[in-house]
Amino acid sequence: MQARAQIFPMLDASVLPADLANFAQTYGAGTQGRFLIATLAGEIVGAIGYLPYDHRFAQLDYRGFNTVEIVRLYVSPGQRGLGVARRLYEALKALAQADQVQVLYLHTHPFLPGAIEFWHKQGFVTVDTEDDPVWRTTHMHLRVPDFQ
Repeated sequence: MQARAQIFPMLDASVLPADLANFAQTYGAGTQGRFLIATLAGEIVGAIGYLPYDHRFAQLDYRGFNTVEIVRLYVSPGQRGLGVARRLYEALKALAQADQVQVLYLHTHPFLPGAIEFWHKQGFVTVDTEDDPVWRTTHMHLRVPDFQ
């Protein structure tokens, strides 16, 4: 939550996001969610997850495809630039392949340093950028067979 408050100062830092507040029901055994962490000396230094895509963005149509949304990619500042994000993503991608996912979707924002460039390097393409002057939400995806 500390990192989230620094990255997203425009959000209420006292409100725990629903997926984290209900972690076991969202990402635990028997769910369709996946969540991975990277640790170093017992400390969490990175995280990434995915959830079934919920079709909340009207301009995106992934009906008929097994689509998941990548969420919560974070690497602690001291570990950035060392390949942690790439390794976390590669592990998550392997889970998606095993789950027969057809589309990996995510959204990010230009104010997150290096985020859009990182995802482009992983093969994602930008499919929409919203006009909102604060968020400029950038929607990206990677379709099978592109991620196999």
